[in-house]
Amino acid sequence: MNKIEPTVATPSTPVETIAVPPAPSMAEIAAARVPEPKPAEMKIAEPLAASDPRKLDQLSRIEDKAARIEEKFARYEAVLTRAEASLDRSAQKVELAAGTMDFAGLREEFSALRQRVNATPRFGALLLTGIVTAILTVILTVIVLKSGVPGVLPPILPR
Repeated sequence: MNKIEPTVATPSTPVETIAVPPAPSMAEIAAARVPEPKPAEMKIAEPLAASDPRKLDQLSRIEDKAARIEEKFARYEAVLTRAEASLDRSAQKVELAAGTMDFAGLREEFSALRQRVNATPRFGALLLTGIVTAILTVILTVIVLKSGVPGVLPPILPR
């Protein structure tokens, strides 16, 4: 799974660069801090100066939130990676089981073929059949030669 990195699109119009002065000390931040108004009391604020400590505080909160979102994304990515690995292992087990079932089917086919082969006559049966056929052929040939075939062949051997 590829990691998705956030990107920032560049605006089509040039943006004014704002020079940010060095961060104020903790005492200055505490003195300048004003309690935030409740949502019902909030009004549209006038644009503040770039050096306003509230902007820096807001920026740090945004950065903290972005860091938490990145951590959460990394955790989800790790969970999905583990789930994908588990799914791959399960798929391999299923393929192995399917292969085992195929071997069982092949084993049954081989046993059926072996039974058919065992049912066919062996060398002794074939030899006996050949000998019986030869003897019967000789006997029938002698009978035909002694008695002949009516209308086709007269008797050749004396009786």
